[in-house]
Amino acid sequence: MTNDALTVAVLGPGGVGGLLAALLSRAGHRVVCLAGDETAGRLAADGIEVRSGHFGDFTARVGADTELREPVDVCVIAVKATALDAALERLPAKALGEEGLVVPFLNGVEHPALLRERYGSGQVAPAVIRVESTRIAPGVIEHGSPFAEVDLTAETAPRARVDAFAGALEWAGVRARVEEGESAALWAKMSFLAPFALLTTRYGVPVGDVRTLHREELAALVEETAAVGRACGAATDPATALARYDAFPAATKSSMQRDAEAGRPLELDAIGGALLRAAERTGVPVPVASELVGRLRAIAGA
Repeated sequence: MTNDALTVAVLGPGGVGGLLAALLSRAGHRVVCLAGDETAGRLAADGIEVRSGHFGDFTARVGADTELREPVDVCVIAVKATALDAALERLPAKALGEEGLVVPFLNGVEHPALLRERYGSGQVAPAVIRVESTRIAPGVIEHGSPFAEVDLTAETAPRARVDAFAGALEWAGVRARVEEGESAALWAKMSFLAPFALLTTRYGVPVGDVRTLHREELAALVEETAAVGRACGAATDPATALARYDAFPAATKSSMQRDAEAGRPLELDAIGGALLRAAERTGVPVPVASELVGRLRAIAGA
């Protein structure tokens, strides 16, 4: 893969967006982060500091603004699903132009339709990322996993543009590949993310405790999620998902669990709600997921 110079906007320079922004900037790309006044000012003045055992500790200079004001090659969307509608006001379709690639790194499976309606089918290339990365302060990112892996899709977007972004990520140190099927990529992540997020949040424990103290419930939830994924056309494998839980560092927490601990809104509807809606559409029974999502909704007051 080549490392052609790109101009990349990052909407939501948090744990994922901030890490990608810093790595792409360090690799020689022009990066503009889109955020609120305070965060944008901090990033413009100080850049993004990354603390990572895998990528090393470094600070990358980035541009910053409160909204997109010029066309870019790629716009990464890395906000929480709960903040998506408000965040998209920072990304006017007119400013993006007709050539800009929109690459959402969002949890769930329902966001591509919303983004295609707003920006056009040919500009949206949904992606998933496997990483543990947290914003501990504006412009300060702590990357904890010994990897960062991205699966891009090009089901409706031009393959050449998606390949160019994959190359930029590879040169920046992120393992990137372009998957053939969008549904397969999104449900492959969902089959891992939903049990991880829902169970760590429900019990308030990291993945190590979930896979030992609550393994029977974990296995049942993984089976249900995989069955829904298969009904949606994705070849999801529960055994693979369970193996990935076993390989994760025991202290790993889900982002939903961190949000719950901090009193922030939960992505419960984007993850658990989307799972239940897909199950209802496809006629797949999900009793464990239904009970778990119901309990979390009651706890969150949703």
